[in-house]
Amino acid sequence: MPSSREFNVPPVIFPNPGPQQRRAPSTPFQPQTMPQSRPPNPNPNPNLPFMSFDMSSASASSSSSSHFSAPIYGNPTFEDDLPLLEELGINTRQIYRETQSILNPFKSNPSFFDDGDLSGPFLYLLLFGLFQLLAGKLHFGIILGWISVSACFIYVAFNMLAGSNGTLTLYTCLSLVGYGMLPIVILSAISLFIPQGTMVMYGLGAFFVMWSTRVCTRLLIGIASYGEEHRGLVAYACCLVYLLFSLLVLF
Repeated sequence: MPSSREFNVPPVIFPNPGPQQRRAPSTPFQPQTMPQSRPPNPNPNPNLPFMSFDMSSASASSSSSSHFSAPIYGNPTFEDDLPLLEELGINTRQIYRETQSILNPFKSNPSFFDDGDLSGPFLYLLLFGLFQLLAGKLHFGIILGWISVSACFIYVAFNMLAGSNGTLTLYTCLSLVGYGMLPIVILSAISLFIPQGTMVMYGLGAFFVMWSTRVCTRLLIGIASYGEEHRGLVAYACCLVYLLFSLLVLF
């Protein structure tokens, strides 16, 4: 058996603390009292006005402000609002009045067309294209293109005849030419019930072309206040325009 070996471990000696290194006797723990917090000064600067942020007062002030936010003349209602068509610039009363004026070619009043609008002509052209579509003809693009070119043609021709006295604008000319399309629209509606290529259809086409020519000529001369001596030339230009549109219906 191997003999156990002894290890010589030197003793551990802790140094003795001196009088200055001795720890002071422990004292019982005493809780430290916190200083009482003062309420914040609502108005630290006396020179500045004080504004309260109380929620109850804020809600009361908001309700009172909403109560007095109405205009002086009274609370607005839905009855005071304009109709949707008038807000979009479509005056139905004006369109109805101008339509009645065109339906009577001998008493058409040019004063009804002083303002000029494109809502009525656009409605007539839309109906004209719809009647042509019912007849099996897709002419929407042709109608819009021809009416634009026709308005420019009459505008240039009329102002060349009037010279420096011409007061006709392109917008007014486009409006008048569009309103003059109403008899041609009626012709396109009648053509749905009468066979094409007959003498009756040709006779109706000539009648409605003369109707549109008379109305448009009367309105152009009445609004521009010039061109009475050139009525025949203005009527000839208008007749060419509406004869062109009647060909879409007859053929």
